[in-house]
Amino acid sequence: MDLVIFDCDGVLVDSEPIGARIGATVLTSLGWDVSADQVMERFLGRSEEYFQAEVERELGRALPRGWDDELQHLYDAAYATELEPVEGIVTLLDELTERGINTCVGSNGSHDKMRRTLGVTGLHQRFAGRIFSAQDVRRGKPSPDLYLHAAHTMGVEPSQCVVVEDSAPGVAAARAAAMRCIGYAAVTPADRLAGPGVTVCSTMVQVGDELRELHASHRS
Repeated sequence: MDLVIFDCDGVLVDSEPIGARIGATVLTSLGWDVSADQVMERFLGRSEEYFQAEVERELGRALPRGWDDELQHLYDAAYATELEPVEGIVTLLDELTERGINTCVGSNGSHDKMRRTLGVTGLHQRFAGRIFSAQDVRRGKPSPDLYLHAAHTMGVEPSQCVVVEDSAPGVAAARAAAMRCIGYAAVTPADRLAGPGVTVCSTMVQVGDELRELHASHRS
């Protein structure tokens, strides 16, 4: 194990419940009456492009250019007052740094979004220069492009990478990239993350235990 690739939303920052709540408000204002749980169910781990395409399909009309810019303040205000790092992630990142294990971020979220969410939680500087977005590749998750791009840029073979993911599309992307995957089942039911090459953990303490085992087996 030479590189640990972390998804962002739901793995590094606890943004998904906040985003789903604001997203439900936004979509309802556009004419699609939907709950936060339904937003989470349908869009967890998906790219912003996928989100817009599905909204347009549901509404039966195209959204105007920049439609979301005037609503960004809703997300920013909520993130500024509510957003926290995922429980246990700071301790885990400190340990990986002490062990000399390389880390990076691979997210379907935009670079702008990650600058906001990782910045608010004090995590952005930890990953500066090692943050990869679906904007960087032709296809986001569940395609493997993003994770393969991250590994290539970091100079690590896919077989030596471990991905930490909390969504089914993200797990599918890791498996398609032939990378080991730890499914973080804090929000997504464990059975949706399970599969060949995937170890499911419910806490970051368990994620750390699994990473230690993988690192030890790699060195032996």
